[in-house]
Amino acid sequence: MTEAHAAKPFLKWAGGKGQLLDAIAARLPEELMDGTLTRYVEPFVGSGAVFFHVAQRFRFGDVLLLDANEDLVITWCAIRDAVEPLIDALGEFQRAYMGEDESGQERLFYAARDSFNRNRPQYNFQAPPQQGVERAAQVIFLNRTCFNGLFRVNSSALFNVPFGKYKSPRICDADNLRQVSKLLQGVRIECSDFERASESIDQATFVYLDPPYRPISRTASFNSYAKDVFGDDAQKRLAAFCRSLDARGAKLLLSNSDPRNENPNDDFFDLLYGGFNIERVPATRCINVNPEKRGAINELLVRNY
Repeated sequence: MTEAHAAKPFLKWAGGKGQLLDAIAARLPEELMDGTLTRYVEPFVGSGAVFFHVAQRFRFGDVLLLDANEDLVITWCAIRDAVEPLIDALGEFQRAYMGEDESGQERLFYAARDSFNRNRPQYNFQAPPQQGVERAAQVIFLNRTCFNGLFRVNSSALFNVPFGKYKSPRICDADNLRQVSKLLQGVRIECSDFERASESIDQATFVYLDPPYRPISRTASFNSYAKDVFGDDAQKRLAAFCRSLDARGAKLLLSNSDPRNENPNDDFFDLLYGGFNIERVPATRCINVNPEKRGAINELLVRNY
């Protein structure tokens, strides 16, 4: 499949790995090339940039994608199992949005956001994906029309990003959604904490981990993709999890922020992952209220190979 027709992330995502993908691709394990690694597991799938890269280049007998964000998982499952109804729902959003002036577009956005939040308490997140089409369409619509394409929720799991003022966003990318749906056939998708993936990981598994990044400053605290904040204790639990996978013989690659961007003496991750291969690679800070601070920084890539 050519790059032009390859499946690609269907959401804009703060922390998405599109701009770090070349560095990640250059550091994939050699065992992917010779077919030794037959399973792929991603415990923090997010928008799935790395999944889309590896799944369209290597053969896997089993793929497991997980995320703690219930609405995100519903959206992935709806694309896999009910893509045509989802396309229809997004098409309705697209036509309605494009038929309004800016004030009308803003009203439509906040009406969708209010409905999305109001229905959450009674929503059955265990329902079949076909029943999640409306909510999945709201996720994609809000993501495509909100400020900076963020997905941020508060402690009550309510979406709280404001209107983005985009005049003609691409809300319904039907061709890509169909390609994504094809790629997801046979893929297991679960909403759970990352440790749940442990039972599916062995020496024939490649694991890519992209947790909510540790804030590199007191003001850079955006890691609220799900209602539970991923703090330092969670980062430590994740490091212990990685060491357990390493002992099992799995190949793993992890990305995270580099605290030394702000404090050269902050060795939080260097200590947590001591003994692993830790590299600092250039990236771009995309989420900042001050455009002048959206510059080049380092991020960490941690490997056990």
